[in-house]
Amino acid sequence: MNPMEPIAIVGMAGRFPGAPDVETFWQNLRDGVEGVSTFSREDLLRAGVDPELVRNPQYVAARAIVEDTALFDAAFFGINPREAEVIDPQHRVFLECAWEALENAGCEAKGYAGSIGVYAGVGLNSYLLTSLLSNPEIIQTVGAYQMMLASDKDFLTTRVSYKLNLRGPSVDLQTACSTSLVAVQFACQGLLTRQCDVALAGGVSLLVPQRTGYLYQPGMILSPDGHCRVFDADAHGTVPGEGVGIVVLRRLADALADRDCIRAVIRGAAVNNDGSMKVGYTAPSVDGQAEVIAHAQAIAGIEPDTVSYVEAHGTATELGDPIEIAALTRAFQSRTQARGFCAIGSVKSNVGHLDAAAGVTGLIKTVLALEHGFLPPSLHFSRPNPQIDFGNSPFFVNAALRPWPREASPRRAGVSSFGIGGTNAHVVLEEAPPRPAQAAPRRQHAASWPASG
Repeated sequence: MNPMEPIAIVGMAGRFPGAPDVETFWQNLRDGVEGVSTFSREDLLRAGVDPELVRNPQYVAARAIVEDTALFDAAFFGINPREAEVIDPQHRVFLECAWEALENAGCEAKGYAGSIGVYAGVGLNSYLLTSLLSNPEIIQTVGAYQMMLASDKDFLTTRVSYKLNLRGPSVDLQTACSTSLVAVQFACQGLLTRQCDVALAGGVSLLVPQRTGYLYQPGMILSPDGHCRVFDADAHGTVPGEGVGIVVLRRLADALADRDCIRAVIRGAAVNNDGSMKVGYTAPSVDGQAEVIAHAQAIAGIEPDTVSYVEAHGTATELGDPIEIAALTRAFQSRTQARGFCAIGSVKSNVGHLDAAAGVTGLIKTVLALEHGFLPPSLHFSRPNPQIDFGNSPFFVNAALRPWPREASPRRAGVSSFGIGGTNAHVVLEEAPPRPAQAAPRRQHAASWPASG
């Protein structure tokens, strides 16, 4: 298999629990900050939670939330106030972050000579269900057709393309928890087949109302105490969370030619599905996960023993964690028998499970770690899950901040994201190539432009 043409990550933007931007997100990761919020009884009742549910001892008053998601500069994007009121907040925040991501990449889209694509997915529109449908006067004011355009998942990426005048492919993807990492893989394919010259890829998941908890049910995927203890003996589930993340991608050769600020390089990316050979539709599969990891490494043209960190899907579920390590071990040990050389962690221990934004959040975490040369701690790990044989695997849980050493090869990492229903994605990352000592002037610079539409 011929290696994939490398793809450069040249910009990033996002909002995460406890972090309004990527820079603060890194500070929190580095310092081991948990972004999960807990709510008082008054918070829950104010949010409309049933008082009987609040009194239920199995109700966990915790969630990882993003602040200020109701704020939106509609005029900046040429959107009138009534239209803005009915647009899904997930779409609004994603549009803002798309602008910020291009700005971070130094890409002035309005005057850009090439083609810019958008690949992304969005979570359930809870704003429509909990706020708009109970206010029929708003629906009557804007009309059913405009409500559909403002609310449906199909219009996440095309609204960005319209408002920012982006002319490349504009594609919405939905693969449950793996949505945003699958979007990254599709964006890479769009670049490699010359359908676009720049691509935005990511996802968003926000809940309305925000300050609500969840009902813990033994054996299901949610944690009994509001903490996500990935790979730990006390792991019993994850925590629901919110977030948005976007990466800006270019073909590496083009990014180097234009002296872009390259933040990391995608060496390989793969997507597959488990099929039916597993215990149930929602269950993970060792075979499916191992195959997608091995495929991504083959596409990257690298050996497993050159990968020194894996950002795991890491949901802290009793079934999922052992299966994930078994799949990783199978994929790695097909080419190396070395043990204990690869650190592993999960951003879900910091910010919970961000649903459609989960995969790109793990990707952004790993890019930041490559940039800074440090591996941030995976939280809440004290004793390994007894169903996981770390001693006979290539992996150890990275439970403390530590320098990320550079061995003979550049620093490399894998990022996994697996969706309920079986769609798996894995991306192989590598640190950015050294920058030239004397950089020529950039051809593209960030600039403001009038909103279109």
